[in-house]
Formats: sequence, structure tokens, C-alpha cells
Amino acid sequence: MNFVTALRQAAHTQDSMLCVGLDPDPARFPGAWAGDASRIFDFCAAIVDATHDLVCAFKPQIAYFHAHRAEDQLERLIAHIRQVAPTVPVILDAKRGDIGATAEQYAREAFERYQAHAVTLSPFMGFDSIEPYLRYEGRGAILLCRTSNAGGSDLQAQRLASGELLFEHIARLAAGPWNANGQLGLVVGATFPAEVARVRELAPTLPLLIPGVGAQGGDAEATVRAGWRPEAPIIVSSSRAVLYASRGDNFAAAARAAALATRDTLNAARSQPAG
Repeated sequence: MNFVTALRQAAHTQDSMLCVGLDPDPARFPGAWAGDASRIFDFCAAIVDATHDLVCAFKPQIAYFHAHRAEDQLERLIAHIRQVAPTVPVILDAKRGDIGATAEQYAREAFERYQAHAVTLSPFMGFDSIEPYLRYEGRGAILLCRTSNAGGSDLQAQRLASGELLFEHIARLAAGPWNANGQLGLVVGATFPAEVARVRELAPTLPLLIPGVGAQGGDAEATVRAGWRPEAPIIVSSSRAVLYASRGDNFAAAARAAALATRDTLNAARSQPAG
């Protein structure tokens, strides 16, 4: 089963658009685990165990593991997700963006070493930087398009000679000539709901990974109204608001409660008209 099909199936089976981002910061771990990087797997696995029936995907952020020399814990974590939630896709948030042999090695890292179902990429070196990932049949590549940070406008909102904005051009390429095998999705930030709607217009069937809900202040209801369509999945990512819902021994239960509330808010917004 390819990534996009698996994502649609997980969203339907779990009745969820929520993706829990796994961004482990040992300084924010609960109780005796605080500051202990050797507990990264334990912390993240507890979050996964508490929330895996509420999500359509998990999204580990690779930098949080690499910074603490915890690559082996990331391997164990993805293996754990595959065991306890075999139908839930894993998106490796790596934002790679290189070409040639280097891109081939990054693709090997994501799909062979870590066994991710999809990976986030920067498309700004063109199709050369994406093609090596598409050689992995059934795996997905999710391209940065209109990101949630304010500085994204420095480049993504620039108008091209054709008259369209750069993020619109990326969306057209991803929905068209770059997506011959149906493996691509796009990253669009929840902090820009009008741009979410525009990307959905240009890429009517592509999965949209939408960060920025929760700690970054994105509006969950506006995000769903702008991006969700039947058979056009959105992956609404929340990280810190779920992971650090409590600093106490009840952190996993608090994470579940936060995830459940977010999932239900997102689902309720599906019945509201787009606008």
C-alpha cells in the first residue's frame, strides 16, 4: 500500500485529521526524566501508546533526535510505531534539500534506515532534489510550499514573472508534472488559512501537511474549512501542545486528552462551510 492510500485509510479508520509531532526536548520531560536524553525513546513511546488510536499519522522531527545523538532511539521509535500502530503512517520531518548522490543517501536514510513512510523535503533546488526519493515505490515526499513561519514570505510569497506567487508555482508542479506516480504532498501552515485554501484549489487531491495548530497559534477550524475535502486528506500536526500537556507523571494521559480534544475540534469543523 502506498503512502497516500495508507494515509487516506488511516484518516478514515481513525476518524482523524490529527498528526502528533514527536519533537522530544529532554529539558521538558516530566519528573525524574527531565534533562535525560537517554529517555527520548521512553517519552515518545509513551506518547505513541497513549494517542495512536486518535491520529492519522505520527511525525518525528529528526533534529530533536540527532542533536542528542539519539538516532538509535529514533530507529527504535519508528519500529515501535509500526508494531503498535501498523496502519498509521510515519512522516519523517527532515526537510532535506540536496541533489544527486547526496539526495540518494538522504533517501536511503529516511526509507531504509528509519523505515519512514514519507519524508518532508525542501523543493528549492528543483525536481533533481526530489526525484531520488520517488524511486522508492509507495513512499511519499511532502514538499515545503507555504510554511507556517512569518519569514516564509521572504521567498514563498514572491511574485514570479509568470504572475503567480512562488508557493503557487510549487503547488502546480507538485500537483502536475512532478507527481507522475502519486507520491507527493505539500506543507502549508495553519497560520495562513487563505493560502491553505489557495493551495487546495491548485492541488485538489494532494495530501496537505499542515503544521502550526496549537503552540504556534493556527486556527484549527479555519484550517479544516480551507483544506479538507472528501478524498483530499489533510494532516494537521500538533506537537508541543500534545507532548507537553503536563510535566507530571500523568503526562501521557494529559497528552491523550489534548490529542482527543484537538481531533474532535478538527472533526467538528468538517461540517462547517468553507469560506
